[in-house]
Amino acid sequence: MKGNNKAAIKSNIATSDFSQKASRHDLNHDDSIPLNSFFKDTFEDETKLLEIEGKVCSYGDTVHYAKNPKFFTKSLGSYLYDSKEKPYLDLQMWHSVANLGYANKRVNDAVKDQIDKLPQVPSQFLHYEKVKLAQAIAESVEGRFGLKGRVHFNVGGAQAIEDALKLVRRNTGKQHMFAFEGGYHGRTIGASAITSSYRYREPFGEFADRADFIPYPYSFRCPIGSTDENACEDYYVNFFERKFEHEYAGVWNPKTNKCEFGAFFLEPVQGTGGYIVPPKNYFKRIEKICREHGILIVVDEIHMGFYRTGKLWSIEHFGIKPDIIVFGKALTNGLNPLSGFWAREELITPEIFGPGSTHSTYSSNSIGTAAGLEVMKIFSEKDYSKIVLEKGDYFLKLLKRLQLKYPEIGHVGGLGLALRVELCELDGFTPNRKLAEDIFRFGLDDQIKIDGKEVGLILALGGYYKNVLTLAPSLEITYKEMDLAHDILDILITKAKTKPI
Repeated sequence: MKGNNKAAIKSNIATSDFSQKASRHDLNHDDSIPLNSFFKDTFEDETKLLEIEGKVCSYGDTVHYAKNPKFFTKSLGSYLYDSKEKPYLDLQMWHSVANLGYANKRVNDAVKDQIDKLPQVPSQFLHYEKVKLAQAIAESVEGRFGLKGRVHFNVGGAQAIEDALKLVRRNTGKQHMFAFEGGYHGRTIGASAITSSYRYREPFGEFADRADFIPYPYSFRCPIGSTDENACEDYYVNFFERKFEHEYAGVWNPKTNKCEFGAFFLEPVQGTGGYIVPPKNYFKRIEKICREHGILIVVDEIHMGFYRTGKLWSIEHFGIKPDIIVFGKALTNGLNPLSGFWAREELITPEIFGPGSTHSTYSSNSIGTAAGLEVMKIFSEKDYSKIVLEKGDYFLKLLKRLQLKYPEIGHVGGLGLALRVELCELDGFTPNRKLAEDIFRFGLDDQIKIDGKEVGLILALGGYYKNVLTLAPSLEITYKEMDLAHDILDILITKAKTKPI
């Protein structure tokens, strides 16, 4: 019997080997087309590439918001370039990712050096750049807010929001959160639950833990119709405060002194919502209400952090102390995904947030931490607060000059180099999405010439009515480039008014 078993085993192994060899042979036969045939196409044949893309790429990302997606082949400084070497002045910089400009040499060199030195390291081990980057971020918070804390890394902004939600739940035991109307925190399941737009949630079933969305203090469109910013601030604060007035308000039980909500997730300056800047004292008053009712304050700095508004953290403008700060995007200048959050020591001690509380294989990846550390070094060497605020003031004056020329520009504003141009009908108030979209498309597609040379303009559309040009130029943008941006916008607005698409 034993001999027969051995024979059977040998037979099975032989059959298995034969099957594997046959399978490999079949694969080699099917793979008779050389691999390099897939890379024959060049950027010169964009029509063919678009045809291929339409068959093999998912439409689930944001590329196909446009009917004819644009190809680019090079990026440098404040510009993207197409296959014909036409420059496009970029006023959105990858949605505020490349704050230090495309192909920033110092950040690029840091990544190149890391690729040769420590391109990969499993995330259960330590490396120098992770520790020093966490130290730089923790010290930046302590120096600005007087708070000690720790840093936890992840990959993308939405994942960092997910981690922050976990930390809030771990500390409060509550799954209900406050967030703002017009707020955007990402498109993962948890982040979608605290993002106000229903269109991001509608295809994906019910969200039992959907946030309670509070109106953001949008003074230009204040519901009471007042142009007095103080009166608007009072309205918005009172709206939130009324939720705690009595036990029937639904969020607070004065008999037990307990609130149903664990945290308030806020953007100091709304990003996707249209680069809206709140009244100066609004957040101080909101903070007071939150502290009185045991609600943690989670500040989403993914879009506005790293000097976009003229401060390392945009919440610095408003005089409050955060419990958690979530960051991402510009930390690596876009060279490698890296995000994370900082939290107060009391919330994130090893006893509370222990090993494996949340994790990603690529969190604190060595390429990202090397890029992030170099970015923080660059920020430490110049007075970016002064630089950004001065440039922002100059650019805002240029936008106000356009506003005087075009009654369709209902509002311009911003903070630092997070600027907004709100397009309206001739009454200067009724939202005009069509005009904004035409300006956006003309910037990409039309034959715009300045001093006889073709140039394009890259913009982003935001706002509750998608009628706002949200401008996030490189922090390294030159005054000459800002003048150029003004001139191109002037041409685009006139074209969009007289020759709508």
